[in-house]
Amino acid sequence: MIDAAQIEHLARLARLELTREERETMQTDLNSILGYFEQLSAVDTSGVEEMQRPVDLVNVLRDDVPGATFGPDVVAALAPEVQDGFVRVPRTVEAD
Repeated sequence: MIDAAQIEHLARLARLELTREERETMQTDLNSILGYFEQLSAVDTSGVEEMQRPVDLVNVLRDDVPGATFGPDVVAALAPEVQDGFVRVPRTVEAD
């Protein structure tokens, strides 16, 4: 089950500032959800055929035709920040 340290880690990854009460509620809720998964894993599914979707779907694809593109000058003008000819974006992954 999930402990308080894991809740803190998840909150940091999600960039959430949680109060003590919110962390406790989150821990209770996530442990409850994991408990349901444990119940599901105990169900005997032998003889049950795998199914991706309850109805058959058929993809309707169109030809991939390139359209108009923006030139580098237009992209640079639209970007909030440009560095050395590249669009600069905020870091989205933190190294631990």
